[in-house]
Amino acid sequence: MLEDFEIVAGVEVHAELATKTKIFCGCTTEFGGEQNTHVCPVCLGLPGVLPVLNRQVVEYAIKTGLALNSEIAEFSKFDRKNYYYPDLPKNFQTSQYDLPICLGGHVEIEVDGVKKRIGITRVHMEEDAGKLVHSGATISTSDVSFVDYNRTGVPLLEIVSEPDLRSVDETVAYLEKLVQTLDYIEVSDCRMEQGSVRFDINVSLRPKGSDKLGIRTETKNLNSFGSVRRCMEYEIERQAEVLSEGGQVIQETRTWDEGRGITLSLRSKEEAHDYRYFPEPDLVPMVIEREWVERVRERLPELPDSRRERLLELGLSAYDAGVITSSKALAEFFDAALDKFKDPKTLANWVMGDFLGLLKAKGIPVQSSPVKPEGLAELLNLVENGTISGKIGKSVIGEMFESGKGAAEIVKEKGLVQISDTGALSGIIDKVVNSNPQSVTDFKAGKERAIGFLVGQVMKETKGQANPGLVNKLLKEKLETM
Repeated sequence: MLEDFEIVAGVEVHAELATKTKIFCGCTTEFGGEQNTHVCPVCLGLPGVLPVLNRQVVEYAIKTGLALNSEIAEFSKFDRKNYYYPDLPKNFQTSQYDLPICLGGHVEIEVDGVKKRIGITRVHMEEDAGKLVHSGATISTSDVSFVDYNRTGVPLLEIVSEPDLRSVDETVAYLEKLVQTLDYIEVSDCRMEQGSVRFDINVSLRPKGSDKLGIRTETKNLNSFGSVRRCMEYEIERQAEVLSEGGQVIQETRTWDEGRGITLSLRSKEEAHDYRYFPEPDLVPMVIEREWVERVRERLPELPDSRRERLLELGLSAYDAGVITSSKALAEFFDAALDKFKDPKTLANWVMGDFLGLLKAKGIPVQSSPVKPEGLAELLNLVENGTISGKIGKSVIGEMFESGKGAAEIVKEKGLVQISDTGALSGIIDKVVNSNPQSVTDFKAGKERAIGFLVGQVMKETKGQANPGLVNKLLKEKLETM
């Protein structure tokens, strides 16, 4: 069934901006708070009030446009988007229509080793609506819904892609790259679990070989990559079934029911003329000076692709570089540790292994790690110079996470210094060799693995503190003379 169709998808991403105050008033944008307390007459749209544009919102929009290779408009304006919904207290949303702040652009993605450029149609500024609090698990299972207007007026960027996506994997890769970019340029906190980034997925199917777009549906307000994947897989199957049976897909807005794993019809899909856009009379148009744009460009941080290329040049694999650059916080942790410990591959192994493993076990982000970059570098330098073994190092980093103490301090307190004294190890090796005659016989018979067992026995005798390289060397010398 699916093999007869081609998927055509596009995404509208709504990203809450990390400003301290709302787009047109001084109310806080802080997440949470008692319902309907982060509000004022301006964001509630009470009679007689006037909006004042937050300059930081404009700068963040410029910054985002530059990071997405967009053209920054010299002349831009706000418009009123008119519609009626309980979470919209003014009965219109202040947004942008025909003259957005950013036009065009693209995002580079890679799926299964194939690179592809996904076009950006536009990036525009707007205010967020409030939030419906449903009595049930979803809107479709609720008897009553309440409205919390705390989020009303929080500044948003809407980033609209071209319909260039041809698979679920491409769509998820595009969204991951886009959110990663927003994280790197620090315009949004990107906390999807708090609704800071939300995805509206447009999906249509057309017969393979056709260049005519099919009828699309839009599923709104997805807030995780996993939900996007599951939603698209269901919606593609649903549309394919409808078309295969000779039916026609209805252009509509749908909602994703995570618990049931299905999309449900929400309302008929609106067109632009349904919103009766007109210029916002209470806000003057904006003239964006080129000098301002260039100042923002000069302050752009190193973006994900550039950082990844730099790590590849250091000798990391594409996989390692991808993991390290997956978040700005992790990439900056790695760079700061590399400044104190100069072996990038060894550092990458520890960061991706023990460090991320401990963070995951404790459920904390990189920014909250009790082990700082210089602390991990100190530990790895102790391993590299032979003060402790790699095995001991793994136990030390666990202790560092628990106690917050430095590596050297823990090693000293617990007497974990690696035994590298030939005389001290020789006696232990003699004891192990004499206790394991079969392993000696196996080694003499050419079974090289036998020495691994003997090394393990020496490490056991020394509680992991023996220098394994030296133990290996001394054991070979001992066995070859027997």
